[in-house]
Amino acid sequence: MYVMEIVELTEKNFAQSVAHAAEVLSKGGVVLYPTDTLYGLGADAFSDSAFQRVCMIKDRDERRPIHAVFADLAMASTYAEVTPMGEKLASTFLPGPLTLVFKKKPPYTTGIGHNLPSIGVRIPKHEFCLALAGAFGKPYTTTSANRSGAEPLATLAEVIDQLGDKTAYIDLAIDGGPVSPYLRSTVVDVREREPHILREGAILSEDIIKTVRAA
Repeated sequence: MYVMEIVELTEKNFAQSVAHAAEVLSKGGVVLYPTDTLYGLGADAFSDSAFQRVCMIKDRDERRPIHAVFADLAMASTYAEVTPMGEKLASTFLPGPLTLVFKKKPPYTTGIGHNLPSIGVRIPKHEFCLALAGAFGKPYTTTSANRSGAEPLATLAEVIDQLGDKTAYIDLAIDGGPVSPYLRSTVVDVREREPHILREGAILSEDIIKTVRAA
């Protein structure tokens, strides 16, 4: 029977763990990893098969959008039409618990881009996430590592227990210690003239509005 590999992240094995996770992503695999909010499921964002695998692990409708981790806004600009409003919010809050929704550039129609006009850009304030995005060289999915509709959990052990036999489809789990199960990124659509708060999380909507309207 397939057994998911689990690596406890330490200062000593940090670089090796990043390289290993990047290799898993490059082969179409799935990585369970810690972020600055929750544990997430990572796979090559624009791979149809990897995207479908993440949805299957979560029992998630493939028509629902899944966002992606980027190393920085420069990487995001390859895939998204970055707006001045998005740049302003990014300069204030990123890296951090904020997801910016931009218009997707036309060529990217696979994976998370399938049948969607938008793309959610996440740049977490988490060293492992950013290092992995840099090593992989492309965006990878970020969606909470829990069954669809279930509450996110604080520890890797709890996540594994909840996912049950679905962990057979995860190649690598990075144990970064406990996270806050109540902390979520704030999701803001920045495609129009005014920001549209799709989900309020760690960053308050009033702070988003204040930043956008500041001179």
